Amino acid sequence: MSERYDLITMGRIGVDIYPLQIGVPLPQVETFGKFLGGSATNVAVAAARLGRRTAVISRTGADPFGEYVHQALRDFGVDDRWVTPVEAYPTPVTFCEIFPPDDFPLYFYRRPKAPDLEIHPGELDLDAVRAARVFWMTGTGLSEEPSRAATLTALEARAKAGPTVFDLDWRPMFWPDPAEARAHYAQALRHATVAVGNLDECEIATGVREPEACAESLLEAGVELAVVKQGPKGVLAVHRDGTRAEVEPVPVEVVNGLGAGDSFGGSLCHGLLSGWDLERVMRYANAAGAIVASRLACSSAMPTEAEVEALLAGH
Repeated sequence: MSERYDLITMGRIGVDIYPLQIGVPLPQVETFGKFLGGSATNVAVAAARLGRRTAVISRTGADPFGEYVHQALRDFGVDDRWVTPVEAYPTPVTFCEIFPPDDFPLYFYRRPKAPDLEIHPGELDLDAVRAARVFWMTGTGLSEEPSRAATLTALEARAKAGPTVFDLDWRPMFWPDPAEARAHYAQALRHATVAVGNLDECEIATGVREPEACAESLLEAGVELAVVKQGPKGVLAVHRDGTRAEVEPVPVEVVNGLGAGDSFGGSLCHGLLSGWDLERVMRYANAAGAIVASRLACSSAMPTEAEVEALLAGH
């Protein structure tokens, strides 16, 4: 590498098939759009739209949707060198229904197994993981082997060499035994410096649900910064040094809320890289998430810096 990455993410990748008819049940939808998807991938796209040098560690099927994923990553300016094919499994697709303002059912097609769970420890470029200014991993990456071992290997090799973000990313349908999740989450939290999750995700990781208790439990588990997303109540961020910020959401007319968290995540990384104070980071990330919630897609809806700043100025 001639230059280290601002952000490397590791986790889900696939194709989002979203209805172009809002408020219509899936059996009656007639037209769909095809978009790059997967939470870790969307975070990398979000940061790239803000001018950051990003890459994704993941795997696709050896199929036309896999080819599309590579094309889309390159079009968004995200390095795809660590996205490799798996012959045995198809590239995942995800359908959704869109019932604004707060009902967006998701239907994941990741069987018999998603290729992004076939990341092996020996395939990782650990020098790049260590050198990245920010490394981002997800709870889904812990759900099955060999992805679990690869994710923990990356975390251990990084050894908190910079901001290391654990996106709690709780999807119970991806876990063969959801009861096992907390132990694996605890293991990953020991190697992370930042934890990000909504109340459901924080409860899986910590066993508590009240926002302040969630933040405290995440700090006790090993991270330096706990970010607890509270939906309509905004976001609570608490740092080990005592700094804290609680920021209300930016009001927008919601079209599709599914990509808002990924936009928040990419902007969180951007703010950390920029050295901003905690409240500014949270306000910026909230605004970026609100912009995506006001649009149909996820990856292609990620805002530019000018768009985020314009919304903040207006708000």
